[in-house]
Amino acid sequence: MPRVPAPPSRAHVAAKGTESTWAATTAQARALRRFTRLGLPVYCGAGRKRLVALTFDDGPGPYSERMIRILELGHAKATFFLVGKELAHWPGTPRRELSVAALGDHTWTHSYLPGLPAADLVRELRRPQQVIAGISGEPVRLFRPPYEATDATVAHKARALGMVEVLWSVDSTDSAPGANTARIARNVDRLVRPGSIVLLHENRGQTLAAVRYWILPFLARRHLQPVSVPELLASDPPGLARLRAGLRGCLQRARPSR
Repeated sequence: MPRVPAPPSRAHVAAKGTESTWAATTAQARALRRFTRLGLPVYCGAGRKRLVALTFDDGPGPYSERMIRILELGHAKATFFLVGKELAHWPGTPRRELSVAALGDHTWTHSYLPGLPAADLVRELRRPQQVIAGISGEPVRLFRPPYEATDATVAHKARALGMVEVLWSVDSTDSAPGANTARIARNVDRLVRPGSIVLLHENRGQTLAAVRYWILPFLARRHLQPVSVPELLASDPPGLARLRAGLRGCLQRARPSR
């Protein structure tokens, strides 16, 4: 009678899980270094895999813990772009957000960056990067300029600080006057596709409701998996032509892989 192999021990399973996590983290770090060297803003992934990146600006804040819980319940990953001056009020939030998300730099005061004196620009980018890393224990390798306002000087400084500039291909318009849950959900539903980076904000109740009751369910129905930006760049990176085309490049259709 052939010998039936024994089931793997818990220690072996744990070791395999740790190995898998290490490999994924290494691949993400490698992807971030590559895109930092390229120095071009990222608007989307390649669109060959059924992955999307939900991103949340302007936190941390009073709604952050609820958004973390929504993402946990939905088995979803995301990216939070944090404003440095808010960290004094919510110092424990970034470490909690790491359980479901990558963390990015959204400046210290949410200032309009183009035209700032050089010293002020450096302070707006470097200070939150250092404070978020100190609180969370993880390096900050992602940057998003407030108001989508950037120029060559801003991009150069972000790159010098080791950060990838991340914009978006889908605007949920949740920060627009009069935005409500249904409108936010419709905008994302209409525009999202494999490879999309979606702009949302974590400090709005209508956004929480839209994500929980509409966005995560219809992403699941379409078999689109919400991931962090580093996961998207490691697993479904945009090619150089798409990257150079900026937002227009995200409109090009790719054939998703199964």
